[in-house]
Amino acid sequence: MQGCDVRPPSPQNRCHSYWAEIRQPRPLLREGEQRGLPRSCECDPRPPRPHGAADGLSAHRSSNRVHFSLSSRRFVLRIGLVMLQGARHSHISALERASSETGIDIEVLELRKASDLESSEPHAIVMPGGESTTMRLTGNDAISSLLPAVFEWIREDQMRPVLGTCAGAILLAEPGDGGAPLVNASVERNGFGSQVDSFQAEIDAIALDREFPGVFIRAPRFVEIGDDAQVMARLGDEAVGVMTQNRMALTFHPELSQDSGFHEWLLETAAKQWVEA
Repeated sequence: MQGCDVRPPSPQNRCHSYWAEIRQPRPLLREGEQRGLPRSCECDPRPPRPHGAADGLSAHRSSNRVHFSLSSRRFVLRIGLVMLQGARHSHISALERASSETGIDIEVLELRKASDLESSEPHAIVMPGGESTTMRLTGNDAISSLLPAVFEWIREDQMRPVLGTCAGAILLAEPGDGGAPLVNASVERNGFGSQVDSFQAEIDAIALDREFPGVFIRAPRFVEIGDDAQVMARLGDEAVGVMTQNRMALTFHPELSQDSGFHEWLLETAAKQWVEA
């Protein structure tokens, strides 16, 4: 993005007190402080400064990039969004809310071709839902070649954070490129039924340690889960979310609820990976 340095600062300039909050309970609000406004880093005596929007979040679009900024911090997480099909813009909104809730600045990078992935160097990737057959055809097209590039990116580092929803979960479980599954589970397409069988239900989000509003639309079903996959969400006794390493596959659509919990998980996991690098 022109005029904005989105590369991580050198290790000497990292602010460890900011990242120390990752996966820790949120601190109590100080007198006069409002939830949703950016908190200043403890090593910066200046107060936080809202940027335009009422909740303290500003967004700037440049080409295929959307930048959400809560402060003047120089480190910005780059989140790649696979733009093949599905509720892509709902994911952008969910990432915006997650950025506001966690205080982590992000830049959403829209990925349509393999070259987009190569140039963006994302810290994490979101694979939205849609129709998995159409996504395979489009993503494997010679002009795009996005899916082979995404699968290679994931396999290069087993700890890279990925969030796959609905059809995105199918692609993680069954990449169809001759390589091993990216999430150790097998799935049944439309396992919960057709469009008319779509429903909403509260699920047990083990990853978030609380309930979550699940939206199931022509949802796939996990039929078998491997030994190295963790169940991260349940609908009753049935697994609807599994994870291998830092690759999360959800059969529902978290982006269609107003709860950004799973997108917050993605940002916090990516930030933690950067800190430990």
